[in-house]
Amino acid sequence: MSLFFVIREPKIKKDKNPLLLLLHGYGSNEEDLFSFASELPEDYFVVSARAPFDMMYGSYAWYAINFDADENKFSDITQARASRDIIAGLIDELVTAYPIDAHNVTLIGFSQGCILSYAVALSYPEKVQRIVAMSGYLNTEIAVDDFASNDFSGLKIFASHGTVDQVIPVEWARKSIPVLENLGIEVLYKEYPVGHGVAPQNFFDFKNWLLQS
Repeated sequence: MSLFFVIREPKIKKDKNPLLLLLHGYGSNEEDLFSFASELPEDYFVVSARAPFDMMYGSYAWYAINFDADENKFSDITQARASRDIIAGLIDELVTAYPIDAHNVTLIGFSQGCILSYAVALSYPEKVQRIVAMSGYLNTEIAVDDFASNDFSGLKIFASHGTVDQVIPVEWARKSIPVLENLGIEVLYKEYPVGHGVAPQNFFDFKNWLLQS
């Protein structure tokens, strides 16, 4: 497999089960989001991947961040694009290795993992049907060059952000929504009165959205 991951197999086994692929934030690891795997719907494979760039002491990143207030200089785009394709490859590997329904794949990304979720889904919408995009934003530079010509009719997004997020400003998330909608993507966007984290209500809302979409 191209990335290390932890997995919770579905309690309710079908011929093919849906997949939830969890992508953690900058400086975290695969155990972070996996901590709520037991709360996720029981018919899903839940896979939490470890980002490829080792920052030491159990911390990993999908790409390097240059701490600069200028949005354009914020990210190592080359590393981010490499991670985009590694994640896309991991989806294919998981579908091959486990009885996963290739037409029922959801990415759940937090912060940097959210940014990568957007990039993977816009680049390869045939691989991803849903995104839960938490506390991140859309950076179209990380997507493939001709992403706008892709067919997004099968893609749905639940996006959320904390209104007092001091790591990624809520304005960056808000700016992403009309761009996504202009691509013809169905987006549900919610804000919560929290900082850079997942509020209990946020978790409840995206879980309900998953069950309904």
